[in-house]
Amino acid sequence: MLPLYCFNTNNVVCLFVLLWFQQSLGPRSRGSFRSLRRSVGLVQSADENTTIELTGRDRPGLLSEVFAVLADLKCNVAAAEVWTHNSRMASVVYITDEATGAPIDDPDRLGKIKQLLLYVLKGDRDRRSANTAVSVGSTHKDRRLHQMMYADRDYDVEEDVEEENGNRPLVTVENCLEKGYTVVNLRCGDRPKLLFDTVCTLTDMQYVVYHATIIAEGPEAYQEYYIRHIDGSPISSEAERQRVINCLEAAIKRRTSEGIRLELCCEDRVGLLSDVTRIFRENGLAVSRAEVTTRGDQAVNAFYVTDASGHPSVKTETIEAVRKEIGLAVLRVKEEAYSSSPPAQEHGKFSLGNLFRTRSEKFLYNLGLIKSCT
Repeated sequence: MLPLYCFNTNNVVCLFVLLWFQQSLGPRSRGSFRSLRRSVGLVQSADENTTIELTGRDRPGLLSEVFAVLADLKCNVAAAEVWTHNSRMASVVYITDEATGAPIDDPDRLGKIKQLLLYVLKGDRDRRSANTAVSVGSTHKDRRLHQMMYADRDYDVEEDVEEENGNRPLVTVENCLEKGYTVVNLRCGDRPKLLFDTVCTLTDMQYVVYHATIIAEGPEAYQEYYIRHIDGSPISSEAERQRVINCLEAAIKRRTSEGIRLELCCEDRVGLLSDVTRIFRENGLAVSRAEVTTRGDQAVNAFYVTDASGHPSVKTETIEAVRKEIGLAVLRVKEEAYSSSPPAQEHGKFSLGNLFRTRSEKFLYNLGLIKSCT
């Protein structure tokens, strides 16, 4: 289990937060991970929606095609979350029947939805769609997306999309033989939910975190984990060590928001997402990440858009043309309050134990909230 002395320099993690982590990362979530089977899955969620899970090869216009199919099939999208990474896409979409607002439970209709979405996902290029996922039961949305992308092996870096070292998180994995642990050190740009993302990944890979130190200083975050397999053994091979590095790098970058954030707030209606994403596609914009929610009768959505080649720099005139077509008052450009790109780093071995301790860290250390395994 994750110990009580994990911390942030500004806030000591409270007990109820750790209990929530335990519930989110516990055996039930592991069980749902083992149930992954198909490319498109539909299950009944606890909040009176039908949940669709999609994974496949990302391409410009894919999200537009998915929402268009759902609109044609008289499905209303109540909420959705979409992540893209390393040319792969994963999404969790909550739908209801357009006419009644009720969950969709007719097997024939669900089968048709599933078949048509599968055609869209496969396209002409996706050779890995047979490895994508179905979830059974209601799970934490972000938790589920990590599981889906991990099952889809988005951590397998393709040579043509591998980034320069300066834009990658720094992750080192070394065995501490005298203690019987594997020590994972991580350094990258700080952002919300970074701790959640890294712990989710270690849990999905069947590791147990015994000790941890978390530091957030300015724009950077430092994390150190002492881990073992669930059977109590440390990492035993170079191939496994490299896989842990690749998986943690992927976990950090899945939620990294590249592109321009566009916020849409207006009265919700059936087909809204199909129309909006179609306009994006027609203007040469690709969606790298999306957060779709409905609050009462209002649609509150956020889209991170890039150009069709995936570059985050988009011409101002293109954005303004899209805003004019959708509505200047309802679609706004949002500047992020924090940098989504990791700062430049020196690559090599490092350890949190060698970092200078700030006064706040010393205070937590003296209270016994931070513990050392050395």
